[in-house]
Parts: sequence; C-alpha cells; structure tokens
Amino acid sequence: MIGFIVAGLIIGALARLIKPGKQDLGILATLLLGLVGSVIGGTVANLLGTGDIFELNVLGFIIAVIAAVLLIGVAESLVGRRRKSSADRS
Repeated sequence: MIGFIVAGLIIGALARLIKPGKQDLGILATLLLGLVGSVIGGTVANLLGTGDIFELNVLGFIIAVIAAVLLIGVAESLVGRRRKSSADRS
C-alpha cells in the first residue's frame, strides 16, 4: 500500500514536470491524479498481457505517466472554469 502511494506521487510529479505551464494543483491533487494514472497504466498493461494491475512495469509506468498528464490537463480545465465562473458572478 505504501509503495502504491509512493508510485502515485512519483507518477504525479513526473506528469507535472512533463506538462508545460504552471499547474494550480496541490500535493494531494498530484498524489490522487498519480494514483489514478497508475491504476490506468496497470490496467492497460494487464489488458496487453505485459503484467498485473498492481505490478507496474515499464509499459505500465509509461502509460501511467501519460494518463496522469492527461488527467492533470482535465483537472486544470475544470479548476479554471470554476474560477472563471465564480469571478463572473462577482
């Protein structure tokens, strides 16, 4: 379980480094997006027959980082819309 959390943090941090621009996400959001990315990467690797969902291999790791980058982009757009709509109401 601790290894899963550490892997999620590493994947989330790598995704934030890869994604250009400044992200307004805290460490908890980075951890959660990294964990979701690692689950996606493990699932895809499992479907491709290269490993188990909880066994993050090279292909699963690469897919996990890509998924986390995409998830960070989605999270940023949702946060940006929420901030813009609250600023419009003021």
